[in-house]
Amino acid sequence: MQYSETTQKTICFIETHLLDKIQLDDLTRNVGYSKFHLIRVFKQETGRTIGEYIRFRRLALAVSLLIESDESILSIAFLLHFQSQEAFTRAFKEIYSLPPGKYRKLFSLIHLKEENNKMTKETIIHGWILSGSAPEHYQMTLDQQTFHTGHQSALLKNISDVNSQQFATIMQQFQAEKYRGKRLKLTCYIKTEDVEKCGAWMRVDDNNGDVLQFDNMDNRPITGTNEWNHYTIVLDVSEESMSIHFGVLLIGKGKVWMDGFQLVEVSEHVPTTNLSFQESLPKEPQNLDFSE
Repeated sequence: MQYSETTQKTICFIETHLLDKIQLDDLTRNVGYSKFHLIRVFKQETGRTIGEYIRFRRLALAVSLLIESDESILSIAFLLHFQSQEAFTRAFKEIYSLPPGKYRKLFSLIHLKEENNKMTKETIIHGWILSGSAPEHYQMTLDQQTFHTGHQSALLKNISDVNSQQFATIMQQFQAEKYRGKRLKLTCYIKTEDVEKCGAWMRVDDNNGDVLQFDNMDNRPITGTNEWNHYTIVLDVSEESMSIHFGVLLIGKGKVWMDGFQLVEVSEHVPTTNLSFQESLPKEPQNLDFSE
């Protein structure tokens, strides 16, 4: 699913005020809804309370501060509105399984190694490929400054002039055998900056390479600049399926960050998002004698 306007506005406000003291009244004034409605909708769509989400995003920011800055752990704790270093350490360890000090020491070394191999990292991300109509005009990189979960995201952007007919995608493909006869849901988080058009996509092919199921969010594209949002695609994997392909597509210019991909089996009660072209076809053959 895609977040409602209420949740998107709430997330946008939170993202731009992570270092500020955020009150529920501030959020309700920003979105224009009652506290009850905001709390209910946000929990229903994100699976987290507003307070849990704010803490989660502040801890994600803490990862960047630990690796990229020399600020003390105590300073970071207070900067992110934790009452003490102990409270910050407990919360951080719950998500990242390491106390902040050990996390900084371990991942700072990894980060240094990645910086020394930056040219390689800019063009190769394990498990992912860059494809499309003009991949030479685009670049995929790992971004440790902007992310939603973990400590980095993937970034796809144009690096030279492109038009609205050119596109690129970060993608994966794998065998469909494990999922045959099942309904598969793809979810991910996406953030954009000045994009013409982009979206998550997934495709199911048969042995001949023919498309059985497909959704590229063409009927609900992402445009412009948007904070992190949650997107969902649901497709059926029939018994004749041979391969599954998925990723994020960028058409034309812009920057798109992606994070937190998940592929899970869902029940038939979850509706598919397969793009059907049947409705655009006429119900009967027309003008068979070319009279018009």
